[in-house]
Amino acid sequence: MRISIENTTEETLPKIDFAAIKEAVLGDRYDLSVVITPPTEIRKLNLIYRNLDTATDILSFPLAPNAGEIHICLSEARKEAKKFGRNYQNFLAFLFVHGCAHLKGYDHSSKMEKFEEQLRQKFNI
Repeated sequence: MRISIENTTEETLPKIDFAAIKEAVLGDRYDLSVVITPPTEIRKLNLIYRNLDTATDILSFPLAPNAGEIHICLSEARKEAKKFGRNYQNFLAFLFVHGCAHLKGYDHSSKMEKFEEQLRQKFNI
C-alpha cells in the first residue's frame, strides 16, 4: 500500500483500516501521507492555508496528481464526534473518507455527499 501514517502526538490512533479506505477512494497508485497533528500545529496550518485562526479536525492537501497529505487532529475529532453524537472511532473514519474525497477532487456538494455515503456504506461508517 502507498500510505504512510506518522503520529506526531502522544495520542493513540484508533484501529481504522486507513489503507483500505485510501485505496477505495484514491486507488493503489496514489501516494498518501497521513499526519496525526497536535492542535497547535493544525491551527497554524489552518491559518496559513485557510485564513482561519482555529484548530480543526482534518485538513487535506493535494501535492501532485497522484500524491497528497492529510493532517488529522485527534483531540479536535474527539470533540466533533461528541457534538454530532457519534462514536469517536466511527467519526474519525468518517473524517478520513471526507479528506480522501477532497483529494479525489470533490468539493462540498450533493455529489460529494453521495460519493461519501457510498463509501460509508462500504466500510460500515
